[in-house]
Amino acid sequence: MLHAIKPHEHGPLGDPMAHAVQACVHCGFCLAACPTYQELGQEMDSPRGRIILMKQVLEGTLSAGEAQPHIDRCLGCLACEPACPSGVPYRDLISPYRAAVEESATRTPGEKLRRWLAAQTIPYPARFRLALRGAAIGRALGALVPKVLRPMLELAPKEIPPMVMLPRVTPARGERRARVALLAGCAQQVLDPDINVATIDVLARNGVEVVVPEAQGCCGGLAWHTGDLRAAQAFARRNLDAFPADADAILTNAAGCGSAMHEYHLILRGTPDEPRAANFCKRVVDVSVFLARLGLREKPVGWREPHPVAYHDACHLANAQGVRAEPRGLLRAIPGVEVREIANAHLCCGSAGTYNLDQPEIAHSLGAQKSLAVVATGATTVATGNIGCLTQLKTHLAKSHSPIRVRHTMQVLRDAYAASEGESESGGGRGR
Repeated sequence: MLHAIKPHEHGPLGDPMAHAVQACVHCGFCLAACPTYQELGQEMDSPRGRIILMKQVLEGTLSAGEAQPHIDRCLGCLACEPACPSGVPYRDLISPYRAAVEESATRTPGEKLRRWLAAQTIPYPARFRLALRGAAIGRALGALVPKVLRPMLELAPKEIPPMVMLPRVTPARGERRARVALLAGCAQQVLDPDINVATIDVLARNGVEVVVPEAQGCCGGLAWHTGDLRAAQAFARRNLDAFPADADAILTNAAGCGSAMHEYHLILRGTPDEPRAANFCKRVVDVSVFLARLGLREKPVGWREPHPVAYHDACHLANAQGVRAEPRGLLRAIPGVEVREIANAHLCCGSAGTYNLDQPEIAHSLGAQKSLAVVATGATTVATGNIGCLTQLKTHLAKSHSPIRVRHTMQVLRDAYAASEGESESGGGRGR
């Protein structure tokens, strides 16, 4: 008996899901690009296999619980999209599907608690900072902490950078060439606030006025990628209201945030806010793309000695937003910098939002492999454009006692400006 997906049964997101499923011809080109298929070698842990599972659940021929382990193991890295000759919009399927079936998900009480704790802390900088400070108590308790919560403690940094209050408006230096609004992010403000400081400095140096809207909040990516549609919509609406309409662009410096904001039209599909969400998405640009288009007015002198920099493609920058050349171009604009490519660059580092918490074994394996590939480049610095990747790389490079510095692309550029002027880095230490 043949079955078909009935989009109307799955709400406003039914049509995008049905289209994505129907576009897949099961050719298998996605297998080599999928990190979890490379790790586990199981068809159901590949994009093609997951599409079949999701199709069966949406058709009503398979329970969501049977498919859940394989769907949960998807990183959402979207490496399958550029590998797909049929152009399957996997992003229109995986997050909407998770939202559609989350209420019927079967999770242990511990898993539910871990997800709740992540949702109640990470998107809120003040709460997240407090939670990280409290992690020291959890580490002291050791084995008394439930096993399901231990990944949270293992990932929590032992040292938290001082809080940085960003100015609401930073004027352009010299003649103003543009005016932008910057998303400050949530986890990034706590884990590495210097990224925003560096971003604003680089933009201002190049004639860009930077506005940091006070009413902004989390991009909603964490909620969207874990199936919490209601929370994702609330975060999206807050940012639609917060960002000024007269800015030349809305800039992001975290790949995951930029990717989520580009999907506001999907998150708010079928609501009165869908039209303005679609217009909002068109204005969202990664900072590397904005600077590449604008052109660097102020050229950094850079360093006297050679400065080999490995560039790591954040999945939600390279795959979700198609941004690969611009960060490399900015790095190559620095005299002395040699950009080195990382082997198997298409494979995710294993961070993927809260994936480290939900699938720690796979995340650890991917992180270890990525750090070895970075070390093999012989670079002294690895640059990337996403806070999750930065945290994952720092963790695994530290485990291997590697001296390689992990920096955001904007930090490398800011450091080059500082080095050329004989200034000390605000991020601590001269770039090496």
